[in-house]
Amino acid sequence: MAFRPLHDRILVRRIEADEKTAGGIIIPDTAKEKPQEGEVLAVGAGARNEAGQLQALDVTVGDRILFGKWSGTEIRLDGEDLLIMKESDVMGIIDNVAGMKKAA
Repeated sequence: MAFRPLHDRILVRRIEADEKTAGGIIIPDTAKEKPQEGEVLAVGAGARNEAGQLQALDVTVGDRILFGKWSGTEIRLDGEDLLIMKESDVMGIIDNVAGMKKAA
């Protein structure tokens, strides 16, 4: 893919939630909500501060992030549904995903 976000924008792929609950109940498509978790595919160079200096972004390519339900703009690139959003729309970065699943 040849896409590079500008300034403080990031390109995100939504990570789909499980189709089954812990108790084994299958969730139909009509009852599912949009996932609020995603993987960062590309990041811009950063925003400029008041002094005109480039301020790098906190998120990097490969990070798993949490964002608001209605954050970003949905686009389609190379047949894949993706999101473009500002870094300020990101609520947090998920660290150690494997460790979190074991604890649950």
